[in-house]
Amino acid sequence: MNPRRQKRLYTALVLVSGLAITIGLVLYALKENIDLFYTPNEIVNGKKETGIKPQIGQRLRIGGMVVEGSVKRLGNDLNVQFELADAQSKQNITIVYDGILPDLFREGQGIVANGYLRTPTQVEAFEVLAKHDEEYMPPDLAEAMKGIKHVKPENNPALAKPDASGAY
Repeated sequence: MNPRRQKRLYTALVLVSGLAITIGLVLYALKENIDLFYTPNEIVNGKKETGIKPQIGQRLRIGGMVVEGSVKRLGNDLNVQFELADAQSKQNITIVYDGILPDLFREGQGIVANGYLRTPTQVEAFEVLAKHDEEYMPPDLAEAMKGIKHVKPENNPALAKPDASGAY
């Protein structure tokens, strides 16, 4: 092999190995920041496609409905514990959270919690996000949508007019 080709080969090998090392380091750094989304049913029974369950200590994101009557304050501080369920779940997942709950948080409401799996049915959350009503539409957008598709005010709270007492 002539020296010119040998030099090109070494240059290409150095570039490919440098690129592989860079990609490996980026993936290693991102590993801690990846949150996998689970429902309560998937935590108990595993993902539908693969059957893989989250491991104890794994960082995850869980979404579901807060079970009626399950919210309990733990002491006089901000600690709160509640149950989370979904449509397919026969077993609820317990969420333990130490912090201020969002204003939209209530029993029967959908939430998403970020945290760590502590036991097979308990998540220690560091963030709780309450989901708003999926049917809500800002008044400006509802007004703009009126020309595209007819929306009856009684079917859309965003378009409802207040009565004489000021109530909707």
